[in-house]
Amino acid sequence: MAGRVFFFLQHATYEPAFQAASMGITAVAMGDEVYFVFAFDALRQLASGGFGLPHTEREREALTRAEQLGVLPPARMLEEARALGAKLIACDTTVRICGFDPEDLRDRLDEVMGLASLWRLTEGARTLAL
Repeated sequence: MAGRVFFFLQHATYEPAFQAASMGITAVAMGDEVYFVFAFDALRQLASGGFGLPHTEREREALTRAEQLGVLPPARMLEEARALGAKLIACDTTVRICGFDPEDLRDRLDEVMGLASLWRLTEGARTLAL
């Protein structure tokens, strides 16, 4: 049964980014309506092109093993999920707290919206915070 799924991302180093991107691409491929909601470090990493990059030796080792298995990096999975219809969004206030102008993120996000609109979208949806 298809539904609506929200992945709330505050961190975007390799491990949390991989978890969100792999589940998100799977969900959208299975027909779910998928939203990735970016905040704070995850938003900064997305904006800078650093989404899913390893930050520790353990994460670098995990990335190397994933590459050996032919597993896509998180940023690539996110791109593919987006191409399948997943939406990348952020709260307008959070965008501004992080020091961005919403217009500056137009290429990285599908939408910047108010918190009330975001809250309404989550009604009846599955939500996962990573």
